[in-house]
Amino acid sequence: MLKVLLKKQMTEVFRGYFYNRKTNKARSKANQIVLFSLFAFLMVGVLGGSFTAVALGVCFGLTSAGMGWLYFVLMSGIAVVLGAFGSVFNTYSGLYLPKDNDLLLSMPIPVRTIIVSRLLNVYLLGAMYSGVVMLPTLIVYWVIVGAAIQNVICGIVLFLIITIIVLILSCLLGWIVAKISLKLKNKSFIVVLIALACIGGYYFIYFKAQIWIRELVANASVYGTNVKDSAYGLYLFGRIGEGDLIATAIFAAATALLLALTIFILSRGFLKLATSTASVGKVKYHEKTVKEKSVFGALLTKEFARFTTSPNYMLNCGLGVLLLPVLSVFLLIKGADILTMLTTALGDRTNLAALLLCAALMLASTMNDMATPSVSLEGKNIWIPQSMPVEAKTVLKAKTAMQLILTLIPMLFAVICAAVVLQASVAEKLMICVLPLIFTVFSAVFGCYIGVMHPVMVWTTDIIPIKQSGAVAISLFGGWGFVALFALPYLLIGQIIGLVPYLIFWAVIYTTASALLYRRLITKGAEVFSRL
Repeated sequence: MLKVLLKKQMTEVFRGYFYNRKTNKARSKANQIVLFSLFAFLMVGVLGGSFTAVALGVCFGLTSAGMGWLYFVLMSGIAVVLGAFGSVFNTYSGLYLPKDNDLLLSMPIPVRTIIVSRLLNVYLLGAMYSGVVMLPTLIVYWVIVGAAIQNVICGIVLFLIITIIVLILSCLLGWIVAKISLKLKNKSFIVVLIALACIGGYYFIYFKAQIWIRELVANASVYGTNVKDSAYGLYLFGRIGEGDLIATAIFAAATALLLALTIFILSRGFLKLATSTASVGKVKYHEKTVKEKSVFGALLTKEFARFTTSPNYMLNCGLGVLLLPVLSVFLLIKGADILTMLTTALGDRTNLAALLLCAALMLASTMNDMATPSVSLEGKNIWIPQSMPVEAKTVLKAKTAMQLILTLIPMLFAVICAAVVLQASVAEKLMICVLPLIFTVFSAVFGCYIGVMHPVMVWTTDIIPIKQSGAVAISLFGGWGFVALFALPYLLIGQIIGLVPYLIFWAVIYTTASALLYRRLITKGAEVFSRL
């Protein structure tokens, strides 16, 4: 039974590799082999290769300075962080609050068997993520220092200790996430904020990692002495990789005790958490008058409700809502310095810096493409708007208006900030404010039209129409192409005709294209929508 449950857990984790999420049909063996090969290349080739390069850069310098233990402390810390955060959400959804809890608990299966199968699932995933770091760490050390039997045995034990630490941390963090999720009414914004924080933290660490590593290697003796004096336990932990049998035995015993304690606590509280439901507060009824909305207003409210209740939708199609304000603040703080540096670098082509700023604002607006998948997200419920006494063009107008509202407001703030920092004539500032706004309208109409002409109506998860549809790819890369089409000709003819006439020309082009596309959307697009 344990083997069957573990197989079920692992199949759920890699379900997308066995089944097509769009049709929910099993993939062919050849397709499965290709997908798993790509996954192996990503994990072993890309991530494993990256951490091998990091290990090579750190190991030689630290071992030459007699600080091999510090090398293992550093790389082990990276492995623990990657393993814990790589598997924490799987722990939350696969250990504590999976959808099949009620079904499994109603079967004649011992609770401990369910717990063990799910713990093994969490352990294997954590070991996979931490192994991407630790296996290159150990191999590089053995190649540079030597693969003595004692070093190899202690290194393997170190890897096992780290995988168990990752398991314990995943259980703890997953329990915290599960408890918080039971208290939240609308989890979408929390999920989005956490995801954005993780993305921001990743890029911050990525860009700072090389600086930190160089400083660590250059001052290894200073940092090593400080760690050894203030955190002797970390020194002993690092000594495991160097083959210290006493340190290995101490940490192996301590890890085993922590694991036993974790399993004991988990088994005591598993049933209570697994059978919990979200808390619902008592609501006292208050009579109030409901304001009647127009047909367009009701449809627009529906589109906003779908957008704000789907983390996938917000993260993949609404990054511009956050990116534009961030870009605006950045312009106010650093914009003048950057434009001065660009102007100096470009020499006599001073207007090119203003054009690049305009292109950057237009490019940021393409990060919002929520109108494109909005038709596909109707899915099997497409009959509801079709059967309502509402014109199809009104439905499409509401989908377009949602993107316009969410993009034009932050874009207006962004162009005002750009005008403040830009050292240019009034006419140039005015056109750099106007053109991104016109392009934003064009992008929304273009995205909605592409979405209705190339919909994906059959899907099993909303990530398919949001991220993996042809319409979204056309809308996103097409938007980048339109920005390039605007910016590149200026290198050839911009200095001849001047910046303001050039911007006016493209403002007319995008205004005309928006009007024609809008006409096409509410005629041909509405006709297609009615037949879906």
